[in-house]
Amino acid sequence: MLKTTPSQIQPEIKLSLEFIQACLAQAKKSRVVIAVSGGIDSAVALTLAVKAVGAENVTALLLPFGDQDMADAQLIAEFNQLPSQQIVTFNILPIIQAASQVANMVESDSLRLGNLMARTRMMLVFDLAKKLDALVSGTENLSEHFLGYFTRYGDEASDFEPIATWFKTEVRAAASALGLPELFLTKSPSAGLWLGQTDEAELGFSYDQADAVLAVWRELKVANSQLILDQATIQLVAEQTKIDLRLVDKILSRVAATNFKHQVPYKLKI
Repeated sequence: MLKTTPSQIQPEIKLSLEFIQACLAQAKKSRVVIAVSGGIDSAVALTLAVKAVGAENVTALLLPFGDQDMADAQLIAEFNQLPSQQIVTFNILPIIQAASQVANMVESDSLRLGNLMARTRMMLVFDLAKKLDALVSGTENLSEHFLGYFTRYGDEASDFEPIATWFKTEVRAAASALGLPELFLTKSPSAGLWLGQTDEAELGFSYDQADAVLAVWRELKVANSQLILDQATIQLVAEQTKIDLRLVDKILSRVAATNFKHQVPYKLKI
């Protein structure tokens, strides 16, 4: 069942705070570094980290590409009262320009370029964490996980994942429960991979639609571990969600097509 209200998500917030504290204790660390894009996922993850360990122990890393607007990222860092020296900005444009030239990328290689940007940001956030003797907080949610909507060894790379058990709609409920500024609840989700890019335009469906489908599919899979993504399953999910069969097919077909991302690297069994 989706937790779509602040009251429903409150117990999950408490568990997430305890999880962050436990991860740091286990690693014998006291600091957190997080890449903050200005979107709702990183805004919620940053706020959770601050509540868990205190603003003095959290560093927000802003990683614009060229003149990319980072005003919302700055806003959420200031909302959480991070000291100015713990709001660090690195512009990734020179790295991307150099790497894309070496790799012979052209303007039409938007997906390759987006992956390069995600992996460059990962490289920089882990480097800063090394410098500060900190752990890297991830920002991946459960919707992105099931849909394979992430760059391997890029935006899904982290030391701990505080919102990975929440669907996107549940992240939105958490943002409301945490009292985040309204703009984080209403702005269009974007991975910031290129100018004008939005998640839902790229996916071809909304997170509300995807979450309704994915939540029912997950419940069916929990009840039947042998469940496979065939037409019978798609039909059953469509009936339970009252969502158009073609849209359910599109969402679950993406789940099936990107499932390999959860299996790699493949390893020889000995």
